[in-house]
Amino acid sequence: MSTKPSSLKPYAVGAGVAAAAGLLAFASYTATKPADREDPGVSAAAPASSSAPAAGEDARPGPERSARREPGDALAVGRADAPVVLVQYADFRCGYCGKFARDTEPELVEKYVEKGVLRIEWRNFPVLGEESEGAARAAWAAGRQGRFWEFHRAAYAEGAGEKGFGEDRLVALAREAGVPDLARFTRDLGGAEARRAVKRDQEEGYALGATSTPTFLVNGRPIMGAQPLETFTAAIDAAAGAGR
Repeated sequence: MSTKPSSLKPYAVGAGVAAAAGLLAFASYTATKPADREDPGVSAAAPASSSAPAAGEDARPGPERSARREPGDALAVGRADAPVVLVQYADFRCGYCGKFARDTEPELVEKYVEKGVLRIEWRNFPVLGEESEGAARAAWAAGRQGRFWEFHRAAYAEGAGEKGFGEDRLVALAREAGVPDLARFTRDLGGAEARRAVKRDQEEGYALGATSTPTFLVNGRPIMGAQPLETFTAAIDAAAGAGR
């Protein structure tokens, strides 16, 4: 059974991002359920889009607009100069995003990030309402104290989303993630800088043509939805091979 993809407001795209938006335009966003489970009431995963390039084709078509490669980015893991960058646009209320975080991401970290092949860059892309926005700002605030990935893990733990992401719950998650200064966390969560950071990620996603979560780019090539591990490993291997 399928669920309906999240509906996002239109975003005006300038000529400078038209080529990047074209990378996603070809992909079908018809909602499908991952084979092993169903999460009702969340944004839908779309059918797999093969991100493996044709033989001899560069896995990074044109300017690599999606990867930032900012040293010290608290919302990234892996070397800034890694040959492959996986950018993920995700929502903490999205069940499929949680599935990726629990089932697939740890495997990619062990297989590729720890060996210096892959860098993973997170983008806050809240599309499921006010609590999504709050969770995004909270994750950013946790990152200000070096605990983004711990917050990410706590927020995506099995059953965590069912408790919601109200303010008290966000503080509880920050405590679970080991955020040392909860008073600062609360201030950062409600501050203008957090809102600007989330807006930056959202606008980048809209400009690239993302319309549902999770959406991934592997060296600029799209994968939509919580696809099997093999989809990601094939894309990463192809991108790493093309960069040699």
